[in-house]
Amino acid sequence: MVWIEMLSATNISKSGGHWHGCQTNENPVVLSGFSFFDILNSVEFLIRLAAYTTRPRQRMAKLNLRCKQSVTPPISTVDEIINSKKLYKMAYHTLRQEYMLMPPVTRAYTTVCLLTSIAVQLDVVSPFQLYFNPLLITQKFEIWRLLTPFFFFGTFSFNFLFNMIFTYRYCRMLEEGSFRGRTADFVYMFIFGCITTVICAWFVNLLFLGHSLTTMFVYIWARRNPYVRMNFFGLLPFRAPYLPWVLVAFSVLLGNSVLVDILGIAIGHLYFFLEDVFPNQPGGRRLLATPRLLKLLFDTHIEDPIYNPAPDERPGGFDWGAAGAPGAAEQPRENENQ
Repeated sequence: MVWIEMLSATNISKSGGHWHGCQTNENPVVLSGFSFFDILNSVEFLIRLAAYTTRPRQRMAKLNLRCKQSVTPPISTVDEIINSKKLYKMAYHTLRQEYMLMPPVTRAYTTVCLLTSIAVQLDVVSPFQLYFNPLLITQKFEIWRLLTPFFFFGTFSFNFLFNMIFTYRYCRMLEEGSFRGRTADFVYMFIFGCITTVICAWFVNLLFLGHSLTTMFVYIWARRNPYVRMNFFGLLPFRAPYLPWVLVAFSVLLGNSVLVDILGIAIGHLYFFLEDVFPNQPGGRRLLATPRLLKLLFDTHIEDPIYNPAPDERPGGFDWGAAGAPGAAEQPRENENQ
């Protein structure tokens, strides 16, 4: 019982009768007038004291081992470094390849939007220098505010990620789908959407206009792909033409303003009517003809409307239906006489 009393006396001198962290609401097991936890803590103290006396020797041994290994690093470490460098190079080349495979207009627009958000996130540019303000445009001639509201989707957040994914996805599907090989027409659609959105925003209190432009992309793609089946988070199946209205309902559920979505749908419907519906009506014509300057800048090959391809260049290698055309049978005779 003497060693129990000695250990307990040590505990008393350390913490006034109890070791730090030994207090408990339960009744402890009492042994010779002291708690069982006091004995365990005292034993732990002795073990740590013994370990502390042997610690300098262990430190010297580890230091000598590190000195020996510092001359030639282990082979596994070298292999890991080489493999990590190879993985970084592969990731960089894969990312660069995917980036260069993006259509040019989609790549340019999404890059500018991403760089704008990065600049705002790093406090290089303030959102107050980017938002749409008609008074500052007309009175102080801050003309850049006609473009910058289309490039800023907010700082890095879930809302920013959601808008960027939709912008990239449907802008790319439009450029690679119905506008494939018609980059000038796609740029003209961009210009039409931006100008119409700015005119509407002049009378409506809107600060940033990129979301309306994205909604216009979604609406045009949905109307041009009416038979594509979609689903909303795997719960609600529907066809593509209903996608813009599903997004409006989702905005209502989140408590956001639907004015931006409605504006984008209206502008998209206006473009779809003038480009796809009205020209096919009796007496209708195409009102949104792309200027020739844009075709010279963005289209690599301009088709001549007067150009008549040779028979071997036509589909099928034969001018189907030409035999019944007036004067079709007389043409070969004239050539023979010549």
